[in-house]
Amino acid sequence: MEIEEGHSRIHERIENGAYAGSLAMVESEQDIALEDTDRIQGRSALVNNVKAASSLAGAIRSTLGPKGLDKMLVEADGSAIVTNDGVTVLETAKVEHPTARLLIDASSSQDRAARDGTTTTVILVAELLQNALELVRMGVHPSVIVNGYDLAVNESIGELERVAEVADRPQKSQVVGTSLQGKGDSSLCNLLATLAMEAAEALVDQEGGDDLERLRVKRLQVRQGSSMDSSLVNGLMLLKSRVDMATPASSDGGVIAIVDGGLENKKLEINASIEVEDTGVLQGFHDRAIENLQASVGHLKSLGVDLLIARDGVSDEAIPLLSKAGIVAYRRFERKDMELLSKITGASSVRDVLSLKESDTGVFSRRSEESIGEVKHTLIEGSMGGGMTLVVRGSSPAVREESIRIFNDAIGVAFRLNRSPEILPGGGAIQAHLARFLRSYALKQSGREQLAIEAYAAAMESIPRILAENGGRDPVDVILSLAADQQEMGPWIGFNLDEGRNSDMKEAGVLEPLFVVRHALSGSTEAAISVLRIDDVLWAKTDPSTPDWKGEEFED
Repeated sequence: MEIEEGHSRIHERIENGAYAGSLAMVESEQDIALEDTDRIQGRSALVNNVKAASSLAGAIRSTLGPKGLDKMLVEADGSAIVTNDGVTVLETAKVEHPTARLLIDASSSQDRAARDGTTTTVILVAELLQNALELVRMGVHPSVIVNGYDLAVNESIGELERVAEVADRPQKSQVVGTSLQGKGDSSLCNLLATLAMEAAEALVDQEGGDDLERLRVKRLQVRQGSSMDSSLVNGLMLLKSRVDMATPASSDGGVIAIVDGGLENKKLEINASIEVEDTGVLQGFHDRAIENLQASVGHLKSLGVDLLIARDGVSDEAIPLLSKAGIVAYRRFERKDMELLSKITGASSVRDVLSLKESDTGVFSRRSEESIGEVKHTLIEGSMGGGMTLVVRGSSPAVREESIRIFNDAIGVAFRLNRSPEILPGGGAIQAHLARFLRSYALKQSGREQLAIEAYAAAMESIPRILAENGGRDPVDVILSLAADQQEMGPWIGFNLDEGRNSDMKEAGVLEPLFVVRHALSGSTEAAISVLRIDDVLWAKTDPSTPDWKGEEFED
């Protein structure tokens, strides 16, 4: 009874305005907190985000597939990059919208994990969001759409694993070739695909993480020759020449030592001056420096070292000592080159020459120097293997850099394919099959999630639709014919853009890795769900600009 009376008194005080001041104070505090912030809520926030995603996807959709077109990216200094690689376009473009940045992050994640499927990921995110917006306008809550998308992606991944087959050696080559279609001249792509397969097979038994193919294969640009003259050499090749040209230019093997420092006298790390009154003292300094260098060179000779690699410098006084000891030396090495050379030769990098032990040395099988384009290049081959150099040639830096991007995609797919050899049909076949499969699965759902699953299926059809558009074909006819032929002959039927008709993708050699398609589905769905969960966007206003004092003076 007392509680009810208390509630009635509070209600009366609210009606009489007793709490009006406090409520107004809370509202005013919120207004003050957000007075420097623009705010978009509810459906307006979703519409804004979907527009940003669609705009970004529209910028790269024409690059999809073997008939995709190139993009020219012009920098502020006037330099230009011509590429067909979706992730390169996205990461180079200046994008400020946070939702667009989210899509770029999803594309970058796809590139790091699978090295292919970056354009597909962005297109799927945009399609999923566009279809979700239509459902929201129909009255379906975003949480229901999220649940439906979760069901759809889980069922899709299960269906992918059911359809997938294990690839043999020729099919792996076809997979790598498919991943490069449309990224450059067909002859160059075939050459780089062959080199990538060769490099990936050499790394099969090597220990390391998912980025092993980038760490164990050095990319070296050479001005001389055409892009078709590019080659893959075993060992480390770089723009270096020995410190003493009087030493032999080549050798058939020997002991190698790698020093993460230099062979020179240490200098003071602080600004200081020494006043010498007797010339004998100065000579003593010089003699002790020579003795230290002799001790270091003598230690190397006692270990039987034939080749010395130093990250820092080799002093002029040490050069004749090394030559007399029969040791060929190289200096000013980058750390990543030293790490690769260590893998090739089995040598361990040490900080100081005098701390070098016999167990730290390695063995190289061959060393040679040659002039390429009037520049000295050195090739060091090791007995341990597992390290290579891609020598990229071309008429211009832009051509060579595009060749490197193509090779990166090819070796990334080839290397991962050796670990996960399951493959799927390309040519939009697997996406068309998933669309049919999901529409059948949607009928098993009694709630509104059925609508979300059907929207997910429609997003899957965007891939064969865009492939057809980029190939100059009618997308509606292609989608309908694919659905009919797959219903009769199975999921491996796809649209052959070269022949302009549906065919068996296995016979046509148009194949995709399972890990690329699976990661594209999971990554795009995760990104789309992240955007769907946003119903409030707060934009911080920019700082006030400097007042236009001249304008005010003019008005006065």
